[in-house]
Amino acid sequence: MQINEVPNAKVGIVAGSKSDQETVDKITAVLDQFGITWEYNILSAHRTPNATAKYAREAAGRGLQVLIGGPLNGVDALHSIVQMPPGIPVATVGIGNGKNAGYLAAHIVAIADPVVREKLVAYRKGLGDIEV
Repeated sequence: MQINEVPNAKVGIVAGSKSDQETVDKITAVLDQFGITWEYNILSAHRTPNATAKYAREAAGRGLQVLIGGPLNGVDALHSIVQMPPGIPVATVGIGNGKNAGYLAAHIVAIADPVVREKLVAYRKGLGDIEV
């Protein structure tokens, strides 16, 4: 199995299968909107547990600030999240809601990246009567 590593990527997207492509496209569209570099891999904790664990272990060392994981569609994603053991915090968005996964990643990246933060503030102001 070959892992797609993108130099200087800030977000790693891991989908359980190719069937998640529609949701992945929504995530990457949001990340592109904010100029956030990303990489995408199909890895399954069920079918390729060692490769998936290795990818997660090495993510921070390669500069990834956020990992978005799946399955990205269906109740399997919800079940995976609510069953995480203590000490392994996981944030979640609605099932199949790739856009919100992208926005959540942008918020996390914006903590340390003033350019992304500025774009995010402008985006939020454009939503309407919202103070940011």
